[in-house]
Amino acid sequence: MRFLLIWYFIIINVFGIQIMKSDKKRSIHKQRRISEKNLWLVALIGGAPGTYIGMKMYRHKTKHFQFKYGFPILALIDLLLYFYLFTLVS
Repeated sequence: MRFLLIWYFIIINVFGIQIMKSDKKRSIHKQRRISEKNLWLVALIGGAPGTYIGMKMYRHKTKHFQFKYGFPILALIDLLLYFYLFTLVS
C-alpha cells in the first residue's frame, strides 16, 4: 500500500508541474488554455505541491490571488495528509 501511495504522490505531482508548464506555453502562443477549474482539480486530488512548484518554475498564475495563496496552503495540507497516510499505512 505504501508503494502505491508513493507512486500516486510522484505521478500526480509530476502531472501538476506539467499541466502548469503546458498552460504557460499555451498562454504564450495564444492557444486554447487549460481551465482554472482543471488546474484546481489536479491540486485538490493531491497535486498541489506539483502545481505550486510548476507555478513558481514557469512564473505562471503568480499574480492571481487564489493561486498565489491557495496553492501553497493546499500544498501544505496535501503534504501533511501524505505524511499522515504514509505513517498510518503499513
